[in-house]
Amino acid sequence: MITKNTIVSLGYRLTNAEGQELDKADSSQPLSYLHGHRQIVPGLENALEGMLVGDKKEVSLSPEEGYGQIIPDLRLKLPRTQFPEEMEIAPGLQFEANLGDNRHIFTIIGEEGDDVKIDGNHPLAGQSLNFSVEVLAIRPATDEEIQHGHSHDGDSHH
Repeated sequence: MITKNTIVSLGYRLTNAEGQELDKADSSQPLSYLHGHRQIVPGLENALEGMLVGDKKEVSLSPEEGYGQIIPDLRLKLPRTQFPEEMEIAPGLQFEANLGDNRHIFTIIGEEGDDVKIDGNHPLAGQSLNFSVEVLAIRPATDEEIQHGHSHDGDSHH
């Protein structure tokens, strides 16, 4: 049963409110995560609690249960001079920056004159999300996985 400190392997299909597929995983390359450690969006993690191997579920999430609402203050214009001169500025490129005590990922939206437009919101912020999930495997997490805070299955170990 899916409970805190279990490693869960999922097959899923993620769509937006219009039904457009945004992401997916299947049994050949499942998503493996450490349950109860905020590795997936909160609404999905809550919906999976108590499920068993073989269980399937349709889960619809509001933006608050997914990647949150869009925060206008995370959409910024910075002078091009704030970026390394050799850095190519292209829409979709991402970089990390310090925001107070936290590291934050920003995406370059484009250039406007001598400014670079960036967005620190998650690309799926503000969107309702629909997951079609199947629980493929569940096992107890090892002490090392709990200590590291993530699954060591597949490509998840960094």
